[in-house]
This record gives sequence, C-alpha cells and structure tokens, in this order.
Amino acid sequence: MTRAVAKAALAAAALLLAAAPLAAHGDHAAGVPGDPNKPARTVEIVMSEAADGMHYTPDRVEAHPGEQIRFAIRNAGSVSHEFFLGTAEADKAHAAMMAAMPEMKHHDANAVTVAPGQSATLLWRFTHAGDFEFACLVPGHYEAGMHGAVAVK
Repeated sequence: MTRAVAKAALAAAALLLAAAPLAAHGDHAAGVPGDPNKPARTVEIVMSEAADGMHYTPDRVEAHPGEQIRFAIRNAGSVSHEFFLGTAEADKAHAAMMAAMPEMKHHDANAVTVAPGQSATLLWRFTHAGDFEFACLVPGHYEAGMHGAVAVK
C-alpha cells in the first residue's frame, strides 16, 4: 500500500468515526437533506477571497429546529471553494480527508464544491438545536478564514 493510499484510508476512517455519534441520531449536522416539495427559507451565501483572507458572506446563519433552509451559494472568487455543513468534529475529519485528497469534489446532501463564477444550491432541514458550522475544507482555506456558524435554537 502506498503512503498516499494509506493516508487516504486513515482519513476516511476518521471521517466515519467522527460521523458515528451523529448517525445515532438518525441524521447528521443537526438535520437531514431538505424536501424540495416543502417550503424553505433561502439564505444567500457568497464565497470570496480578499487581501485579508477567504470569506463567506454572511458568515453566520440562525435557524430554528424543524426549519428548512435553501442555501443559495455563489462563488465570487477566483478559485474553487466548498460549502461543507457539519459539526466541528465532522469538519475536522473532513479536513483530514481533503488533505489526503485535495482534488476531491463534492455534490452531497451536506456539501458542494463550487467553481469560480458558478453557483450551487444546498437544501437542508435542521432537526435539532445546536451550534454547527459551514466551512471550506480545501487545504488552507479554513485557516484563511473560510468558515461560518449556524446557530439552531
């Protein structure tokens, strides 16, 4: 087994272990994928880079348990970014996976990769209260400031 394959396998195992407590609730990231046939509040999120780092605007969203949000995500930057919705623990595990496989692209229920100048939509229903985050886990982007908070209360 090559070192890169071993590193990727270790990162994948870490992600599964981090997600295990959430699976006990029957969902992850305080919720489940949204139902496109039900009403949703739209929250526009813009991804960008600036001299002071990388950003989401807005970088804070509030929701209520049971609320469904349609995240309309637009990449106004010059590099690809991702929007990964999860817990801090899941984000750390996913960051390790991204470090092992930096070219990974997402189009999952709770994550999407958005190329420069492109847009994407993520529909999510928050099922219980808590503090969560959305983050870009492309290597170096989180450290450059690309993360935000979701307060479900």
